[in-house]
Amino acid sequence: MWLQREVTLAPRKRGFHLITDEIARALPEVSDLNVGILHVFIKHTSASLTINENADPSVRADFESYFSRVAAEDEPYYTHIYEGSDDLPAHLKSSLLGSSVSIPIAKGRFNMGIWQGVYLGEHRNHGGRRTLVLTLNGELS
Repeated sequence: MWLQREVTLAPRKRGFHLITDEIARALPEVSDLNVGILHVFIKHTSASLTINENADPSVRADFESYFSRVAAEDEPYYTHIYEGSDDLPAHLKSSLLGSSVSIPIAKGRFNMGIWQGVYLGEHRNHGGRRTLVLTLNGELS
């Protein structure tokens, strides 16, 4: 079985946000699969996706602090400055973290570790709505 669906996420403030449950709600068909894979792709160059700790919110805060230092705003050597001081750093963060994740499916559920979740990395101060492409492939139960 193959299925592809686009999902638009509500705007979020800058930072890292767990979106695992939103993805799951958008794809109830996952429960019909014995084995499969879900590919999640974000259609933006100033936001990213990653999988990491889903329990302690301080991890998400630390991610934001770290990446804000790694790709700081207002560096004098930036030439792409026309869309605001947060734009080029947002592109750098997106490239570092990536625009997609893959999640294995087993027995109708995401087969991730107990402490793992999918993060949306919102790297703009006012990024707006974000669109995900969810592509599901698997063997029906």
